[in-house]
Amino acid sequence: MNNKWLEWATELQSIAQAGLTFGENQYDRDRYQRIRDLSVEIMHEYTDMDHNKIRDLFASETGYQTPKVDVRAAVFSYDKILLVNEKIDGKWSLPGGWADVNSSVSESAVRECLEEAGAVVKPKRVVAIHLGNRHNNHNFPFTIYKIFVECELIKYQFAKNTETLGSDFFSIEKLPELSTERNTLEQIRMCFEAKNSKAFETIFD
Repeated sequence: MNNKWLEWATELQSIAQAGLTFGENQYDRDRYQRIRDLSVEIMHEYTDMDHNKIRDLFASETGYQTPKVDVRAAVFSYDKILLVNEKIDGKWSLPGGWADVNSSVSESAVRECLEEAGAVVKPKRVVAIHLGNRHNNHNFPFTIYKIFVECELIKYQFAKNTETLGSDFFSIEKLPELSTERNTLEQIRMCFEAKNSKAFETIFD
C-alpha cells in the first residue's frame, strides 16, 4: 500500500505516544497530545472509520508503539485449503485473527482454527511473516505483522460461532471471493507452494 498520508499519520502517532509516556514536563506532553490529535484527525479525514473508533484503536495505548500480530492458519486436506466465511464482510479467509497476550503463535493458530472453523490442528511451520501494509487491502492505522502457519488437520466439524458463517475446503482453482484485508490470492498461493515443497523456506519482509 502506498498511501503516504497513512505512513505520516502512523509515524506522528508513534512519536506522540512515546512522548506522552516519557515527556518530562506538562509543556512537552501538551504538544505531544496535539500531535496525537492531529494524527487522529488525519485518519478520520481520509478513511470512513468513526472518529471515536480511531481514537480507541489508534490513540489509546502508552509507551513505544509496537506492531500488532495477526496469525493465519493454512490447513490442508489433500489438495484443498481450509477457509472460513467471515461474518463481517461475507467473504472468505484463512482461519485467524489477532494474537492474544500470553499466547504463542502456534497456540493462536490452534485456537483460531477451533473457534472459527471447528478444526483441530497441529501447527507444523511458519510459512511467512508479512508486513500487512505492503501486501493486504486495508487502511489500518497501525503496523501489522501477518504470520502464516502451515497446520496439520487432525479433525474437523464446523460449529456455530460469533465470527464466521461457515467453513469449507477449496482448491486453488476454485477459490471463493477472498477477504483481501485478511489474505490475498497471492498469499493463498504462497501457502499452497509451501505445502507442496518440503524445502520451502520461510518468507519474511
